[in-house]
Amino acid sequence: MVIATDERPEDCTLRSFLFDSFASGRRRKTAQPGARTAMPDSKRIAGLMGPTLVAMLISESPLIQPHLYDNQIPPVVYLSGALMFVAGLAVVRAHNIWARNWTVLVTLVGWFFLGLGLFRMFAAAQYRQAAARTSSTVFVVLEGVLLLVALFITYQGYRRP
Repeated sequence: MVIATDERPEDCTLRSFLFDSFASGRRRKTAQPGARTAMPDSKRIAGLMGPTLVAMLISESPLIQPHLYDNQIPPVVYLSGALMFVAGLAVVRAHNIWARNWTVLVTLVGWFFLGLGLFRMFAAAQYRQAAARTSSTVFVVLEGVLLLVALFITYQGYRRP
């Protein structure tokens, strides 16, 4: 990160950094959205998000653990929602890029986690009831589609330029 400041590096303290950077109107030099720096950030986030999603989807699959969600209780649904919300918010804050390429998948997954996390937090009991009424075939199909997206994001995150 490059900071536009007139101070010498040895004179820069946290207080002066915060004051000079924000209060006095001096701005950080950052790239515009969609500039060349977006792709390395997209690859870095995809390299973390993709394998995490793959591991989560495979380990939670009804084919691997058929009774994992049979006895869900609302506090656990709420906790997983809070974690999803934080993860989604972190992705959206760091990567809210709406481009016509693969990087939009990273943004969409961030927004999906943010929305699903909020739903699980505010409607944990309703989420649990809806999940209990849904057939395992629907879960297998949805998780299959999400797994394909996660594998694609993983590939994009680790492929060579």
